[in-house]
Amino acid sequence: MRYKVIADLYENLSSTTKRLEKTAILSTFLLQISEEDSYILYLLLGEIYPDYDERKIGISEQTVIKAISKATGIPEKKVIEEWKKIGDLGDVAEKLTSKKKQQTLHSQTLTVDKVLTNLRKLPELEGKGTIDKKLGLITELLTSASDIESKYIVRTLIGDLRIGIKESTIRESISKAFFYDEIEANEKVQDAIDKSNDMVEVFLISKKSRGKISSLDSISLQAGKPIKAMLVQKAKNIEEGFTIVGKPCAIEYKYDGFRLIIHKNKKEIKLFTRKLENVTKQFPEVTEYIEKYVDADTAILDTEAVGFDSKTKEYLPFQNISQRIRRKYDIDEIQQKMPVEVNVFDIILYNGKSYLDVPFIKRSELIKKIIQNHPFKIIHSKQIITDSESKAKEFFKQALEHHQEGIIMKNLDAPYKPGRRVGNMLKIKPQEKDLDLVITGAEYGTGKRSGWLSSFIVSCYDEENKKFLEIGKVSTGLKEKSESVIEESNLTFEELTKLVKPHIINEEGKNVVVKPKLILSVTYQEIQISPNYSSGFALRFPRFTALRVDKPLSEIATLEEVEKDFQNQKRNWKYG
Repeated sequence: MRYKVIADLYENLSSTTKRLEKTAILSTFLLQISEEDSYILYLLLGEIYPDYDERKIGISEQTVIKAISKATGIPEKKVIEEWKKIGDLGDVAEKLTSKKKQQTLHSQTLTVDKVLTNLRKLPELEGKGTIDKKLGLITELLTSASDIESKYIVRTLIGDLRIGIKESTIRESISKAFFYDEIEANEKVQDAIDKSNDMVEVFLISKKSRGKISSLDSISLQAGKPIKAMLVQKAKNIEEGFTIVGKPCAIEYKYDGFRLIIHKNKKEIKLFTRKLENVTKQFPEVTEYIEKYVDADTAILDTEAVGFDSKTKEYLPFQNISQRIRRKYDIDEIQQKMPVEVNVFDIILYNGKSYLDVPFIKRSELIKKIIQNHPFKIIHSKQIITDSESKAKEFFKQALEHHQEGIIMKNLDAPYKPGRRVGNMLKIKPQEKDLDLVITGAEYGTGKRSGWLSSFIVSCYDEENKKFLEIGKVSTGLKEKSESVIEESNLTFEELTKLVKPHIINEEGKNVVVKPKLILSVTYQEIQISPNYSSGFALRFPRFTALRVDKPLSEIATLEEVEKDFQNQKRNWKYG
């Protein structure tokens, strides 16, 4: 298939903001493509492999700029100037390709297969000369591409397709295209996506099904194949929590750690973050715990890993232990200083059987049967089951005394819904005033902070309009310099500057615009109405607490959540 067909589809999809229209366009397209072209579904999400595959394109804007320059014969300086004016490298590529100077313009017809082949070679390259080889693969595509094709090749490379398509849109399009009862099919298709984490596998079975929804039952969970974690919602207090999840309910500690989805397939053990990153090598002690203390041939466990000081046995906050997720070297050394305790709170697969639809209370009982408790190694999540508000409040107090973040309230009959934020699981923290936000801008410092970015603009996400909206600037909470290995994860201005720089997409004087990639946990005193930020709100006294390398962009705070927190705080203030 010609790549121009896909580029035209992208244009058609981006021409409307209406979900139903996008679904109609996409369902018609899905009916037309062959099984051999099924990998196109990855491209529709701006990817080259399914979600569970660790291989990513991983190309910087700087490399793309060089490739645009080489393919068009236009100097890099001019490409950067256009980028600063337009703000979208895809639009820059489209504009400059239409003015190509080189005679190789459209030297060959570009196919989807050729585009995907070149893109899939990019993450495989390593060693000497890698940058030049990657540049060559990208330039080859752009040299043969038309203006509209260039736009979407570039947007795919930098992970910003801008066509308004999400997993849910493709799910609904598959249901509409291949099944008679769209409403019934939607849930079945979603269940199949949850189990496989592979849109193409679901598409192929749906296409062959001849309208039989039961065909999707052939898809099953597999130990070793990453699955998305179920997400938690917020409640402002225990009373509201009981109203939502019902009485009695399970109440567990909300640990100040990071999510770890653990897969055991006989002797093979793999550890994944909520971003589906394989971190097995970073946590060798966890592999040992699973081998020794989990009685199962195959299992998928949902857990929270909490760091502690090996000498004092005191639990450490997330910002201290988060460095272990990123660490690729001296693993034994840092493991000795900051080991982790695995707190198991859910089970998704056990000895080949899916437990996604089994009520939570049954899943919790199974955990207690198959896992041996060994404090500071692996334990069942601390839990009570109660309908008493006074007991719940006492348990909440106990969690805080044990230096954890708060509690989680869970509906006893709830199924497990991978990747979805449902009202069956609620978190409650004391004076809930923290948000996970993404950096979208920054400003260079002066004086002793000269040369570093010292003030960072953070944004929430407007789901309705598909935009990142600014909500404040944060600099408090960052350190001037690292003082020890233990504290190196308490990020310095210099370290955060190094992390941000590859994502800068525009500079004007001391101010820079940053591609949304890096997520920060930010505490604040209150939310205020503000005309100065695009969200309409501002955080009063924001403070950086952690770099959330374990969280995907899809989990940052939404504008709707910010508005809800604002209303709750005003109501609390008004009525005491």
